[in-house]
Amino acid sequence: RGLGDVYKRQTLYYITDEIQQSQYINMFKEQDMDAVILNHNIDSAFITQIEQQNQHIKFKRIDADVEDALKEDVDEKELDEIKTSLTDLFRKTLNKENLEVHVEKLKDAKISSIITLSEESRRMQDMMKMYAMPGMDMGMNKEGETLVLNANNKLVEYVLDHQDGENVGLICEQLYDLALLQQAPLQPEAMTKFIARSNKIMMLLAQ
Repeated sequence: RGLGDVYKRQTLYYITDEIQQSQYINMFKEQDMDAVILNHNIDSAFITQIEQQNQHIKFKRIDADVEDALKEDVDEKELDEIKTSLTDLFRKTLNKENLEVHVEKLKDAKISSIITLSEESRRMQDMMKMYAMPGMDMGMNKEGETLVLNANNKLVEYVLDHQDGENVGLICEQLYDLALLQQAPLQPEAMTKFIARSNKIMMLLAQ
């Protein structure tokens, strides 16, 4: 498409890793949405320059938020009630009292959970890495990070309906780690726990 068509948009979504961000890419493809591939180090400076020269243009990485086109139109009051319940459960289970949780009804019911990270927070992290400043621990909550749960997904529905269930804690932890894995590799300790938990879940299925 020509630059003229691209520049008409208020927000331009971009991809930095086609493999790591494949889940988000598939969500966009199913809704016939586009994103540009910007996978070189120089691209960060490039998009900043474009934004400075064109105030009506804003770049966001494909996992920066959940675009309205990916969601169903729903009763917000109903989602707020679900969000309150699941936020308390996930914060307690994951021992992350400041975890930001959103609940959406995504059009793709196969997706259970994703992580979004605000563009501002991401760029700040990239700048810290560039200048070799101490970064945040990947195991900690990042500022601007949100766990998005899909209320249309059967597994999320199960968690909501069985909050006192014996194995719900395992499912919550797995949903969170699966969401993180769609953005970046887990840290060694988190990966060790993820593998052990995956084995435990498969043993439960085998019983």
